Amino acid sequence: MKKVLFLLCLILLLDGKSVQAKVISNEKIDPAKVETASKIISDLQREMPNFTKTGSGPFVAAIYDNKGNLVVKVANSVVNEHNSNNHAEMNAIKAAEQKLGTYDLAPYNLSLYVTAEPCMMCIGGIMWSGIKAVYYSVPSKDVEEITGFDEGFKPHWFKEFKKRGIVVYGNIEPEIGKQELHRYVKDGKEVYKPSR
Repeated sequence: MKKVLFLLCLILLLDGKSVQAKVISNEKIDPAKVETASKIISDLQREMPNFTKTGSGPFVAAIYDNKGNLVVKVANSVVNEHNSNNHAEMNAIKAAEQKLGTYDLAPYNLSLYVTAEPCMMCIGGIMWSGIKAVYYSVPSKDVEEITGFDEGFKPHWFKEFKKRGIVVYGNIEPEIGKQELHRYVKDGKEVYKPSR
């Protein structure tokens, strides 16, 4: 009987709906950071439809200071602004730099929260911006599978960020994010990709 109960519990846990993806990081996992990031990222995911109604998305990013104050929140605007550089992360960095009147965000000890893993371009932008920490939701492999967008070549980026003093946490609330990406694609919204 105990074996049967154990197997039933295991099946329930492994059904894909009950299991939260394991958070990954380039530092020892800090539960308080994960809790804060989960709340912020869940809120960003829930706000996604508001952004996509106006042609933005399907990604949203926010930058917070070390006291938990929102600095900026923006969406991807590649399609509606006709600019392939306008990913959510790049838009957030640009908006924060303009708001703070600087090209170096390092003195402000800021964290970037984003609804999906940064692509190759955004990783470079984050590294050069002075952002101190990155928290993301949906991993690149899932973004590529759902949307067909090419996330680019990102060798060892967790290690490279750690060498530069940038903390990274990933796989935060990915199921909510995947649902939003599926909804975006199902609604027939444009997924930008260069023709090859």
